[in-house]
Amino acid sequence: MVVLRTRYKASMKRDAPATHRNREPILEVLRRWLPEPARVLEVASGTGQHAIFFSGAMPHIDWQPTDHDPASLESTASWVSEEGNSNVRAPVLLDASSPTWSDEMRAELDSVDAIFNANMIHISPWAVAEGLFTGAGDLLGSGGLLFLYGPFKVGGEHTSPSNVLFNESLRERDPLWGVRDLERVDEIAAAAGLLRIESNELPANNKLLVFRRG
Repeated sequence: MVVLRTRYKASMKRDAPATHRNREPILEVLRRWLPEPARVLEVASGTGQHAIFFSGAMPHIDWQPTDHDPASLESTASWVSEEGNSNVRAPVLLDASSPTWSDEMRAELDSVDAIFNANMIHISPWAVAEGLFTGAGDLLGSGGLLFLYGPFKVGGEHTSPSNVLFNESLRERDPLWGVRDLERVDEIAAAAGLLRIESNELPANNKLLVFRRG
């Protein structure tokens, strides 16, 4: 397990405009479901802005950011260092496609109450989505929660014309990427012992799904 505790330059800090649009609606859902206190594992933290915003808005939450991309880990570490939120941990390396990631995180954290993942499964091969749920099912205890944010197809159909174009652009970049079918996501969740208990409509034709471990 690689833990980044180095001081980073401000230039390493990245900004994703989409996080400014979706963070408040996501926070509303997280506040409704998360216990107090709670430890949250964020899989694929990206720029690190969600980690900083949610940990700042919920001081009772112990937030663990992760990513598989070194540049994302550096950006997150820079945000953490600059903002100084005491309840967000240093980012750690996590590859959701690895069959051992849940074991690695169990060695890093005593327990995990919830897992948060945003904008990952449509920009990665399907095996990464399968790995996310398999690991979540192994790591979470009974009643543990998984929050999954992003665009989804419903009944095999896109929910908006913009998502059709977005899906085409994703597949042009990588044929293994693309907007995922909600029903297929439910299937791999069920195989891992997780049941979808809520679907929230969020801005820009995205959804925030809530799964619970049985």
